[in-house]
Amino acid sequence: MAIVVDLDVQLAKRKMSVGEFAEAVGISAANVAVLKNGRAKAVRFTTLDAICRVLECQPGDLLRWVADEPTA
Repeated sequence: MAIVVDLDVQLAKRKMSVGEFAEAVGISAANVAVLKNGRAKAVRFTTLDAICRVLECQPGDLLRWVADEPTA
């Protein structure tokens, strides 16, 4: 997948645990793990809004595009 989620970086910068973050955002710790591990297929704007509000960041601080490796 070419979209990378840097949630773990943002949590580490704020020294925030997954449990604290999940409770503040209103999502389960399992869903936080899905986001952190890059397994999410979609993120609702309401969830993204809550994440940005809690972390006091912009969506671009959480999401970045990386080109896929060319296949031979």
